[in-house]
Amino acid sequence: MRPHIRRWFGVAQWLVPVLGLCAWAGGSALPSLGTRGIAGALCSTAASAIRPAQPAPALLRKVRIGPVETVSGMPPVADAHNLYSATAAGRFDPAVAGAAPRVYVPNRRSNNVYVIDPATLAVVDRFPVGFSPQHIVPSWDLKTLWVANNGSRRRTGSLTAIDPRTGKPGATVPVDDPYNLYFTPDGRSAIVVAERRKRLDFRDPQTMTLQQSVAAPGCSGINHADFSIDGRYAIFTCEFRGGGLVKIDLVGHQVLGYLKLSKRGMPQDIRISPDGESFYVADMHADGVYVIDGDSFKQTDFIPTGVGTHGLYPSRDAKKLYVANRGSHSTRGAPHGHGSIAVIDFATGRVEKTWSIPGGGSPDMGNVTADGKQLWLSGRYDNVVYAIDTTTGGVRTVSVGQEPHGLTVWPQPGRFSLGHTGNMR
Repeated sequence: MRPHIRRWFGVAQWLVPVLGLCAWAGGSALPSLGTRGIAGALCSTAASAIRPAQPAPALLRKVRIGPVETVSGMPPVADAHNLYSATAAGRFDPAVAGAAPRVYVPNRRSNNVYVIDPATLAVVDRFPVGFSPQHIVPSWDLKTLWVANNGSRRRTGSLTAIDPRTGKPGATVPVDDPYNLYFTPDGRSAIVVAERRKRLDFRDPQTMTLQQSVAAPGCSGINHADFSIDGRYAIFTCEFRGGGLVKIDLVGHQVLGYLKLSKRGMPQDIRISPDGESFYVADMHADGVYVIDGDSFKQTDFIPTGVGTHGLYPSRDAKKLYVANRGSHSTRGAPHGHGSIAVIDFATGRVEKTWSIPGGGSPDMGNVTADGKQLWLSGRYDNVVYAIDTTTGGVRTVSVGQEPHGLTVWPQPGRFSLGHTGNMR
């Protein structure tokens, strides 16, 4: 018998009984946990031998049992089935006491911050900051809002502190290329996302003194991130050169691997599911959201949402995911584009409704108000921000500076901040 025939005959000898086990496990209404674990591993191996990876059948997906074992120093996960349980409407931490409800808007081209009262939609203040402010980020301890001025190809950028109790800016700290800002789940480090450098800078969360740098040379345009439910790793999006993802070990501070997505695109925001199993990745060129299994670091699904998919924000009850579609594939799109907001149901993983922007628009980054009744988003190419009613989808606008970007709504419920425009837990 020829060698290649013998090889395929050998594969068939183990593949046929394994596929039989898979069929039995998939058809059983209530398989035991032990059987599910064995069948899941065997079925995964068999499937990879005959076809590309597909979403796992519901009965073979992992089921978390017992409490989440978090990294040292990270506050415990109160509900293993809903890591956003502490961010429900009205669940304020004492650290935010005295902070007036405000929307802080960084304007990338006018180099300033507008402050809006969300109750009246009036601009109540504005002040200059550093060059090219990109995002406004709550600190891990909820006591400071940091404006990330990345400098836009200048030698240095900076971080400007805002006191949320007064709404006024404070000190500005020189920092290299701070496109975005996150915090480790244990609160011991700030993570400055040095986009142009393809690098993450771990810094002291109070003084921003450099602790350590982690290079990610395979991630061109390292961008947005979210964190595993136990705080052991983070997944960052890679915006340029066809896009992709990079997985970072937050314990050992090293790159764990890279992932290319099924469509050559431009990944933007990323958000973990309430149960901690999946990560949703917005892609501005693919016009939709990838679903990634975080632990195995594999793509499991893709959900079309609209033109220029960009920002992702969970509802206060953690049942919906609001998806901001910028309305353009360009980083410098025209005003009055085909912008919209898609609403994904976490339980089904499907778009249940889509809200358009009257007259066209460019919804980008933002967040939900503390009561969950409004979604605030910057209108990137229209020099406005949108206040969207999360019940009706009705839109009201407020004029701001030039090219508003990663605005934050403050205060927000939650015990600590992981950064960006309000990634709370």
